[in-house]
Formats: sequence, structure tokens, C-alpha cells
Amino acid sequence: MVVRTSSLIRFAFAAIALSACSIQEVSTRADSTTQAAAPRGGRAWSADNWKPPVVDSTPDDPLEASIYRGLALVSQTRDSLRAYVGGNLNCVSCHLDEGRRGNAAPLSGVFARFPKYLDRSGAVVTVEDRINYCFTRSLAGSKLPTDSREMQDIVAYLAYISKGVPNGEHIHNEGLAKMPTLMGDSSRGRGLFTENCARCHGPDGAGMPPAFPALWGPRSFSIGASMARQERAASFIKHNMPFDRPGTLTNQQAFDIAAYITSMPRPDSPGKESDWPAGGTPPDVPYDTKGHKAYRPPRLIPRTYNPAGAIVPPPVSVFRKD
Repeated sequence: MVVRTSSLIRFAFAAIALSACSIQEVSTRADSTTQAAAPRGGRAWSADNWKPPVVDSTPDDPLEASIYRGLALVSQTRDSLRAYVGGNLNCVSCHLDEGRRGNAAPLSGVFARFPKYLDRSGAVVTVEDRINYCFTRSLAGSKLPTDSREMQDIVAYLAYISKGVPNGEHIHNEGLAKMPTLMGDSSRGRGLFTENCARCHGPDGAGMPPAFPALWGPRSFSIGASMARQERAASFIKHNMPFDRPGTLTNQQAFDIAAYITSMPRPDSPGKESDWPAGGTPPDVPYDTKGHKAYRPPRLIPRTYNPAGAIVPPPVSVFRKD
């Protein structure tokens, strides 16, 4: 199956033209790949010097056009791929600054680390599968056909903003920073949410599209998303929120807000009981898995639209079953 693309891509490009604050101001940015001098000793790679290259807003060839379409799709995912997004989030709702911001699960550099083993899957997964985990879990939607033009464009974008990172290498501040061991208090978190978050995400957590996504309810991320875990949500909040003054909350305040948000109702994630098939589930995962009881599980909202599409077929496990 291949997604019909013409109207979607036209819409994505129109949305980009209207979202100047979301898409790079290429005319004011130098291509960082030309600025990074090779370190002494002849080594071509240094995480200290590397920065993702700029995406050209006036593509000169089919590859550049694909990369730019990929940027459009991760920036305007909800509008460009309505059939595959269940909530009111875009990829860049979590992967901030077009996937470039450190400690906000950056997409830059990620292409160099796939295929990779994921303990949540208990298998080696491709970058396409990892993208579909985002669609089915974080976007509470359906998997994108891996042979579709849209998937190819998203992969092209991820590959381009990973340009120069050797296979298997890591960049600074990738993923979400690990937080200290704290326990959030949802009662305190409710007041902190009202003071710091409600003006953008709404007092009911439903968000204020197009800029601010839902944090709970039927249009938010599913229970299977990493952001539904208290520690992961606290890390994102601590380093990136409030949006206009990130880093101003204490670790405990971030945990309290995270405890409040993750306690609220959200979409179910079909197939979640098969996560971490070899055990070792992180302690704050809010649903039952092998050898793990749900941590402070919220009320779940059933996935009524295409629930089968919300399951990415599991890759072959690396563990023997005999």
C-alpha cells in the first residue's frame, strides 16, 4: 500500500509557508557543516564540533526535495497525515526545534544509530519501525506504510540532519536527560500546572492547536508513549518547559507536574502488554508487562479508529524461544 501524496504534500508546503516560526530561517543560518573544523589528530568526527546541516528551502534536486518534504511532514504531521495521527500533536511537539534541540529527544543524529536493539521490543528494529512507534504511540495514530513516499521523505530528513555522524556514534544531549530518583506529587502538580502550563495547554489539558498539543484526553499521546512515564515526562518538562522560560522549574516541580499529567486519562496503546518481552521494564511504566505491575495507571480511552493499525508488527526477537 502506498499513501496518496499529492494533496497531502501540497497542504504540507502551504502549512510551512504559514509557519515561519516553525521552519528554519535558512537565509540567516550558515551551514554548520562548513564551520566545524576537524579536530587535531586527523579524526573527522567530533561531537563537540558537529551540528546538523541546514535544510535548503529551495531544493535543487529530487533528494533535496524529499528532505524538505520530510521536514514539512515532521513539522505539520497532524495536518499532512490526518489518517495516521490520532491526536493533535506533531512530531515536533516533542522533538523540538525541528528535531534539533538537545534534551528534547532530538532527531538529529538518530539515523546513525539504526538499526538498533530496543529492549522495549526485545528485537533489532529499523528506523522505519522506530518512526512508526512514534506514530502509533506518541501520536496515538496508525502506522505509516514503510514503502510510502511519506515514510521515505521522513527517513530522508532524518538521514540529512544526521549527516556527518558515523554509524553508532552519539551526539551531545541526545534523547531525554536522565533525572534523579524522585517521586512526584500530583496534588502539588495540579497547582504547578495551573501556574505554569495551563496558559498554553489549557486548564483541561486539551491543548491549543496548532502550537500547543493536548497533554491528556482523547487527542493526546497514548499510554504507550515514553512521555506517559513520569520520569521521562519530568525530564522533558525540566529541560524544555515552560516554553518561554525553560529550565526555571526545579527537579521536584518537574516531577510533580509530570505526576499530574501522567495521572490523567489518555488513549490506550494496543499491544502494550507485549512490551519488554525479556523483562526489565522501567519501574514507572504505567501498564502491566512481563514481571511488572502498572505504576499509577491512568484511566484509558479505547482506540476506536483502526486499532489494528496502532500495532507495529513485532520484529523477530533476538531471544530464543526453545
